[in-house]
Amino acid sequence: MTDTKIARVLLSHGAGAGRDSSFMMDLAEQLKRHHLDVELWDFPYMEKAKAEGKRRPPDRMPKLLDAMRSKIDSLANDLPLFLAGKSMGGRVSTLLMSELKLPTVVYGYPFHPVGKPEKQRVDHLAPCQLQVPLLILQGERDTFGNVDEVQQYDLAESVSVHWLADGDHSLKPRKASGLTQAQHLKEAARITAAFVHNILNQEHL
Repeated sequence: MTDTKIARVLLSHGAGAGRDSSFMMDLAEQLKRHHLDVELWDFPYMEKAKAEGKRRPPDRMPKLLDAMRSKIDSLANDLPLFLAGKSMGGRVSTLLMSELKLPTVVYGYPFHPVGKPEKQRVDHLAPCQLQVPLLILQGERDTFGNVDEVQQYDLAESVSVHWLADGDHSLKPRKASGLTQAQHLKEAARITAAFVHNILNQEHL
């Protein structure tokens, strides 16, 4: 039985760990189970960090955006494309999604820097700015934007935020919750697949 892919997902990593982190690999594996073709990749600064064997800070946003544009241009266009990313990778995706008209999924959106809730990164997600569908899967305890903070933001109608119980910025719950990160990643993949199916069905109407 052939595994027919329904869409391609360009999955971008966060600032501190690349495509081969356990989070990225586990999430990609879960997404593939829903007939999604997952394209993992590293931003150029991460490739350099791995080659040099030492950590490097991310490039400035213009460089990150250019790198993602180049990566998107290199992909085959045989399947519908969705952008997705963890934290920084997700933020870069959201900054391109309107320009490229590509639906996007973010796992742990960095709504603000840790400890600086007043420095919000939501202007481009406002009602007058965004019409393309965006799904955000956020841990309830995320220090980059928790439930109480995010519910106060004025986000576009095309933005859907799904909360994962007791999850942190990597969707990891505390042991006392009785839940696991693996369960949350599985649930995140299921919700992502439903998001993809919904958009594809709308396009075929």
